[in-house]
Amino acid sequence: MAAGAICAAGAVGAVGTAGADASAARLGLRNGESITYSVRFAFIPSVGRIRIAAESLGSGPSSAIRVTTTTWTWGIARGLFPFDGRGESVYQVPSGLLLSTGEWSTYRNKHVKNSLVFDYGKSEALYTDDIHPEKTRSIAMPGGDPSDLILALIRTRFWNLKLGEQRDALVIFEDQFFPLTIRAEEVDYVFTTLGVFKSLILVPRMEKSPPVGLFKRGSTVRVWIATDDERHLPVRFEVGFRFGTGTATIMDYKPPK
Repeated sequence: MAAGAICAAGAVGAVGTAGADASAARLGLRNGESITYSVRFAFIPSVGRIRIAAESLGSGPSSAIRVTTTTWTWGIARGLFPFDGRGESVYQVPSGLLLSTGEWSTYRNKHVKNSLVFDYGKSEALYTDDIHPEKTRSIAMPGGDPSDLILALIRTRFWNLKLGEQRDALVIFEDQFFPLTIRAEEVDYVFTTLGVFKSLILVPRMEKSPPVGLFKRGSTVRVWIATDDERHLPVRFEVGFRFGTGTATIMDYKPPK
């Protein structure tokens, strides 16, 4: 369950280096690129895994990239919290617009299955809940280009923020939009199985509107972006709750095709 909370709190083919770099900056991941994290919660050193992978769909003007986030608990933690989750987000290439998102998860006898399809012409999104159909409805979209939370944090690797700088992002989670301000607040070193990374800690907050959802409940979210590595990998995520902190640290990386 903690792994699922972190996951909740998730490009292009060989079309030329310039095009690929531009799309990567908008999307955060490129075709074939994947990152796997080991998740710990409070004093439990390893409760599960999170894998985020990107793959291209189609070609030409109708091409898109699908980012899949798979989350699962394992070991002793799985006996206590048998969680399995999968999220998919499809982005248009090269505009980077989010076309649709979907989430599927199971935890004991609780099941989640919902999706969002975006209509930018009408400035609305159709939210569909397959488990609770009565919650299905159209949602007005605020201004800006939305992204799912996990990819919004991953794409900061291409922002090149300096300490003290900030940038805004619009995030969607289930049926809510979160206008976030992401600020570079600290420099830290992260020890991983892939090496030691000097990193910039970025912290998203709802500063321009009343906090809702995860941010209203007093939770904190942080992401560590490697600054001494040309890949600028997001090497750690952290979600702090009142009852403990969940941390996802990189353990495997596959470069783009």
